[in-house]
Amino acid sequence: MALFQDTTVIRLRRSEDAARTLICLGFCGGGVGAYHLWADTLPEGTDLTAICYPGREGRTLEDFATDWAALADDAASAVISAVDRPYILFGHSMGGWMAFDVTTRIEAAGRRAPDALVVSSCNAPSRGLTPRDMFPSKSDTDAELLEWMKTHGLMAPHVLADPDLQEMALEIMRADIRVRDTFRYTAGAKVATPVQMLSGIDDEVIESDAGVQWRELAVGDYRHDALPGGHFYTPEIWKHLPQYITAIGTLARA
Repeated sequence: MALFQDTTVIRLRRSEDAARTLICLGFCGGGVGAYHLWADTLPEGTDLTAICYPGREGRTLEDFATDWAALADDAASAVISAVDRPYILFGHSMGGWMAFDVTTRIEAAGRRAPDALVVSSCNAPSRGLTPRDMFPSKSDTDAELLEWMKTHGLMAPHVLADPDLQEMALEIMRADIRVRDTFRYTAGAKVATPVQMLSGIDDEVIESDAGVQWRELAVGDYRHDALPGGHFYTPEIWKHLPQYITAIGTLARA
């Protein structure tokens, strides 16, 4: 269990007296690194945890997940193992669908569900996987994938400067694309957990009625907040994104 906790459940901010934990799931081609900077922006009383998918970072010796179901099983087990207090489950882009899927599995298993599910920059999974969601594409060249990652700020400066690290980043991206492209929505799947959807005003990937579609998947409370920027918002918004998660503010005032 200690090894699993060290390599899969990454405690980015940990305090014994925290009232809640924000648990983050990765987006396509991403790892836990994108969430490190949030450790300094969260309010007192909120810890930060990120789930590392197989095949990257501390789990590089493990094989990548072969399909969506395998990755969802892995992520659900990781979240369940990480829970020791109230928590909010967050997922961005592909991670938003994963967070929704994980929440349905946790609820169905009768395990401790999140106090809130926050899905960011993703269309409702109930519409199924469409060409609009399949970006980057498996048909993209390495150069096109690298350009996409550079444009969206997914590659740290030290990765940009190292061809070997670029190759690793491409391998992770292609592995995640393969998994993403096997996603299938389970008909009728909904969550009782309160849902908040975040989306970028200028994000061309998000359907105009995505907020309405997500509302139909939430049995309980729901809200949709549109923020400045595109798929990853603006750099400043992303840096402080937890400030827009209402459950953190609500819990902080409780």
